[in-house]
Amino acid sequence: MNRTVLITGASSGIGAQLKKHFDECGDKVINLSLNNPENPCDITKTEQLDKFFDGIKDEKLDILINCAGQGLSGAVELVEEELIRKQFDINFFGLVNVTKRALPLMKEKSKIINISSTCALFPLPFRAYYCASKAAVSMITDGLRMELKNTGIQVAAICPGEVKTNFTKNRVKEFKTNERYGDSVKNSTLYVDSHEDKRMSVEYAVKKMVKFIEKKKLKPQVIIGKQKVLYFLKRLVPKSWFIGVTQKMFVKN
Repeated sequence: MNRTVLITGASSGIGAQLKKHFDECGDKVINLSLNNPENPCDITKTEQLDKFFDGIKDEKLDILINCAGQGLSGAVELVEEELIRKQFDINFFGLVNVTKRALPLMKEKSKIINISSTCALFPLPFRAYYCASKAAVSMITDGLRMELKNTGIQVAAICPGEVKTNFTKNRVKEFKTNERYGDSVKNSTLYVDSHEDKRMSVEYAVKKMVKFIEKKKLKPQVIIGKQKVLYFLKRLVPKSWFIGVTQKMFVKN
């Protein structure tokens, strides 16, 4: 299709599968990734981003996909501040800093796609910081969409459920506990991780993502996976009920 597509985190997981798709379509894919052997770039380092974007300053982008991300589990009370800041540096501030530098290169009728998560919609115990970082992604997406409404640039968020990638393996797991939590921090995290075989394949998830991305007119948000039904249910029941059920399902003592 001869488009130019910039994807963050395109060296592994969902990002790599998206890169594969656009490569096969004949598009030019720019991989902005710390693990890109040809041109590594850390999205949390502004000086590296400045150098990277200086190298592509003559490009005209058709699609920007912010896919880079990292998981973090642990009790809100006990996770070290350094880990919390790193979580937001990667998932939120990295996305913002990439987008700010990419916007001057965006064509008219281009698209910005932010990969959020169903965790932005459903709070989970001992993953609150990850949920909060993805909720921030969804909010910045909506705000930017409104700001760019009359510019020809469409902005949307994709919220996938759990996908079979190395994301779980690479998630930062903080099992620190005290008498208040006992074994629930570790047990609850391992419980979620044990359902790996029930997750969507990365091929299926990306197929659904691409179908959405290629639409002429983008909705503000799309949910991919069985959590779509839960999102509908959440809107029908009292918040206290939904949070109570979630707590019973995911807190394992």
